[in-house]
Amino acid sequence: MRFGAAVLRAYDDPFTVEEVVLAEGPATGEVLVRIAGCGMCRTDLAVRRSAGRSPLPAVLGHEGSGVVVETGGTGTGLSPGDHVVLSFDSCGHCRNCLGAAPAYCDSFASLNLYGGREEDAARFTDATGTPLAPRWFGQSSFAEYALVPARNAVRVDPSLPLELLGPLGCGFLTGAGAVFNSFGLGPGDTLAVFGAGAVGLAAVMAAHAAGAVTVAVDRHPGRLALAERFHALPVPATPTGPSDRVLRLTGGGAAYALDTTGSARLINEALRSLRPTGRLGLVARLHDTLPLDVGTLDRGRSIAHICEGDAVPGVLIPRLTELWQSERFPFDQLIRTYPLADINQAEHDCETGRVVKPVLVPDGRRH
Repeated sequence: MRFGAAVLRAYDDPFTVEEVVLAEGPATGEVLVRIAGCGMCRTDLAVRRSAGRSPLPAVLGHEGSGVVVETGGTGTGLSPGDHVVLSFDSCGHCRNCLGAAPAYCDSFASLNLYGGREEDAARFTDATGTPLAPRWFGQSSFAEYALVPARNAVRVDPSLPLELLGPLGCGFLTGAGAVFNSFGLGPGDTLAVFGAGAVGLAAVMAAHAAGAVTVAVDRHPGRLALAERFHALPVPATPTGPSDRVLRLTGGGAAYALDTTGSARLINEALRSLRPTGRLGLVARLHDTLPLDVGTLDRGRSIAHICEGDAVPGVLIPRLTELWQSERFPFDQLIRTYPLADINQAEHDCETGRVVKPVLVPDGRRH
């Protein structure tokens, strides 16, 4: 099968949209999906800074949504014509997968980040026969089609705007999952969100839906304006430190804080913004030692990394679409779509902060 895809051939090169070849159709437990849209996530762009750990050439993209066109047997639970959102890969049989914690799958890094399933390697090539890296996050959905494990694919209501749903599989799932799953926020709780990008703003929306009071911290006035639109109290990330303002706005400190920036300075500010016994969650991957200021972990405060919002995608994604339908999770307001051919412009706009969540549409439509 031949189709168009965006290929990254070298860490410093632009993406090239070219023909790729899939040697086989879906095996047992897999589905072939015609991609309607795919979000661009910071994790995709971080491949450029992965110091060679992510194999190239590769087709990236891991926030895909589309229509099932073929299934590998009857055990997938899906049928041709089903609308699906694609999420991260997991083995399905380790202790954490069996314990409803697939984001902490024993094989998460190897399946999603550093090469995928070894048996997939020979199935995906460019037009000249050069092998491409095994599917990224079980998807490689910067493409017209994706071959995915059925456990990655979550069926959704066909009346929903399919091309916009892909970010529910990772970025929006992570922010909302931190609120609903990791923290379990409810009415009257307080949350401070550091970094009002796609993940942070999803957390802001989810916190409002849960009835919590939210403060959003960011250095970009436009992002703070968005956070305020979604009912957060805006606080500029000034060099003098935003924690004092967070403490005042939350009446002595937030019960929970979420850092999406990976900045050591802001992580320390987030800890200072917590009340006693407060909890800080980190979603960005840290690439260096994290220095903590004296006293930031005093009085029962804690810090932990959160992966994929502690989510079971098949449970959380339908919840998020229901919240969107009831106008309580307006994630579509964060999205700008681009034709797949404009992937390099989408990357530029994402990196410069001109757009919160780019979504690539293979058929060339722009919204």
